[in-house]
Amino acid sequence: MTKFIGAHVSAAGGVAEAPVRAHTLGATAFALFTKNQRQWHAKPLTPEQIQLFKQRCQQLNYGPKQILPHDSYLINLGHPEDDKWRKSLEAFIDELQRCEQLGIQMLNFHPGSHLRQISETDCLKRIAEALNIALEQTTQVIAVLENTAGQGSNVGYRFEHLAEIMAQVVQQDRIGVCIDTCHAWAAGYDLKGDYEGVMQSLCNTVGHDKVLAFHVNDSKSALGSRVDRHHSLGEGQMGWTPFKQLMQDPRWDQRPFILETIDPNRWPAEIAQLKQFMHNEHREEVL
Repeated sequence: MTKFIGAHVSAAGGVAEAPVRAHTLGATAFALFTKNQRQWHAKPLTPEQIQLFKQRCQQLNYGPKQILPHDSYLINLGHPEDDKWRKSLEAFIDELQRCEQLGIQMLNFHPGSHLRQISETDCLKRIAEALNIALEQTTQVIAVLENTAGQGSNVGYRFEHLAEIMAQVVQQDRIGVCIDTCHAWAAGYDLKGDYEGVMQSLCNTVGHDKVLAFHVNDSKSALGSRVDRHHSLGEGQMGWTPFKQLMQDPRWDQRPFILETIDPNRWPAEIAQLKQFMHNEHREEVL
């Protein structure tokens, strides 16, 4: 049973610093931003940065299935206004191209928001339309839809939303999903009380083979609250049990599991605990 476990690490000082930071955590996977996530534009990656990133990933044994970058938080592929939708599309294409340059095969992104100006269905269509254009202009990189908590006007809080977007994507081999446990919980999926039911629903709706990654987060907010508030593992509403079940579920082998929990100082201990769960052990001392 092999799962790749890590955290979303900083790329401050250059993208090549991310694999080094992940390695110091004992991580076998990592996430990063390939540019400043709160700015529309960024300087192009230099040949030196690209070469060093690839070199360090190879040295530290991070392969394509173990790296899951996240796109900018500013991007909204479901934006109801055409000019802002196009701005998001252009930024998303740039994110895909940066992944291509770095030899990264997946890009994780939030689906988008209708801003209460169009219907959920129309918003999902706009996301799919943007994906088709972006994927047509790039090669290889898989767009990985992340489920949301359903906060505000965000779509993607139901597995059916993800399936509806994916069904409209032409290049089916370049679309998949990342399941964030905190978001799922906040959206009403009871991972604590009905883990198997939630996973069966996921497989039935999205498809087992389309689930490419997980964000592993406990939740400060209540089940079904539609409020996105991450917490350290075992400290929130879910407790440790669903994370142990996740680590021991063979359906999700060979996927990256990325921590976005609130205390980076706990990441080494959380990573160690998840690794132990894979082998059916509980490390009381790290909790």
